[in-house]
Amino acid sequence: MTSTAMYVRYLAADGAATLTLDSPHNRNALSARLIAELRQGLAAAAADPAVRAVVLTHTGGTFCAGADLAEASAEPESGSPGAADPAGAAGAGDRAGAAGPRARARSLAGLLRAILELPKPVIARIDGHVRAGGMGLAGACDIVIAGPSSTFALTEARLGLAPSIISLTVLPRLTSRAAARYFLTGEKFGAREAAALGLVTIAAGDAAEATAAILGELRLASPQGLAESKALTTAAILGGFDRSAERLAAESARLFGSEEALEGMAAFLRKRRPRWAV
Repeated sequence: MTSTAMYVRYLAADGAATLTLDSPHNRNALSARLIAELRQGLAAAAADPAVRAVVLTHTGGTFCAGADLAEASAEPESGSPGAADPAGAAGAGDRAGAAGPRARARSLAGLLRAILELPKPVIARIDGHVRAGGMGLAGACDIVIAGPSSTFALTEARLGLAPSIISLTVLPRLTSRAAARYFLTGEKFGAREAAALGLVTIAAGDAAEATAAILGELRLASPQGLAESKALTTAAILGGFDRSAERLAAESARLFGSEEALEGMAAFLRKRRPRWAV
């Protein structure tokens, strides 16, 4: 690592653990380091009996930009034992700890599953941009509160990729028509539309205030009641992991090593149009 600053800050107070994505140099991209620190924070929250709920939030104008493409582009190409989840687009990242593509896909799947399996509710407090892999994080959370600066987009198709691993948490949240549209077009949409489509729970004028109100309600519930009730709401999504995660990781590997994906990532990083854009 080139810096000792944490990419994910952890603070436990008043019955809630707040995990803040704080990697501004790459717009909170899903680098290997950020994923590892987020997993550590979730584990710490799970182990603390004083923590009733987890808040996942961010610094800066972007909640999460998706995969760290600079880190991903430095990985071994096809023929290595791993394959990356191509879910997203972000700028230069922390190359230290970069893994093979399939290992990256499994790492992201493991993170999403950890959020779903956590026996405490996870609230996403968002007031910024959510792209690609960041949509997977939002989909994994139990409650999503989005402020007026929030925008959402699934941009993978524009890079020659597909939202492979994150489809496990995004598809169960969206209507089928909305999924078809936004998986294919990569269009941006705002918090109110995201709420109408099922991705967001509350489109709030003040995301922090709305989050505080939800936390107040959760403090009235028992730890056992929260854990068992959450398990009912996440069982079907976790079943999808069991059926499809390994297959989707393999699909990610194939796409990530393809000529079109390499062109798409290069075009993004160099801020030019890919050759297929007309």
